[in-house]
Amino acid sequence: MESEARQEKHKAKQQRLKEKVDAGIARAQEDKGLLLVVTGEGKGKSTAGFGMVARAVGHGLNAAVCQFIKGTWECGERNLLAGHGVEFSVMGTGFTWDTQDRASDIAAAEVVWADAVRFLQDERIQLVLLDELTYMIAYDYIALDRVIEALNNRPPMQHVVITGRGCPREIIDLADTVSKVQSVKHAYEAGIRVQKGIDW
Repeated sequence: MESEARQEKHKAKQQRLKEKVDAGIARAQEDKGLLLVVTGEGKGKSTAGFGMVARAVGHGLNAAVCQFIKGTWECGERNLLAGHGVEFSVMGTGFTWDTQDRASDIAAAEVVWADAVRFLQDERIQLVLLDELTYMIAYDYIALDRVIEALNNRPPMQHVVITGRGCPREIIDLADTVSKVQSVKHAYEAGIRVQKGIDW
């Protein structure tokens, strides 16, 4: 059994922590549509983005998803969320190293980007996931200034999640919340195949 002095010390520490948390909550009074970025070299960026979509849908919000890059794979998230009213726009060409056709990749990206702009103009859609968008910018498939313009002109209460490696500094500066996923180790590097329901 812990001593009374240790209990009191713990209680005082937790009280200070509570006061700090309560003060932070009291300061956070603004409501607005958030721009969230999940970037970095590690696994789990799209997973985090889809987790936010699932959470939003679970609370009755309307969501839409644009998927760049991974379009040829079956998508477990799409299998689930499309049945709950989430509209998807999918590039459908797969990885750029598979197609090796820049012109067709740009054309496919433009089709999905047109849907993204439509989603970003629709105040009925409360959350938009732009999955792997950063690659489209890095490859010069979609101009950064067009992305910034669409983000700046979206409905004021609309939330947007952008995923992908190497997010441009301009979008990071614009974002409200930025998370960087760090890779420590990955099963693929040990020769383990990607697993259905876990990796895709």
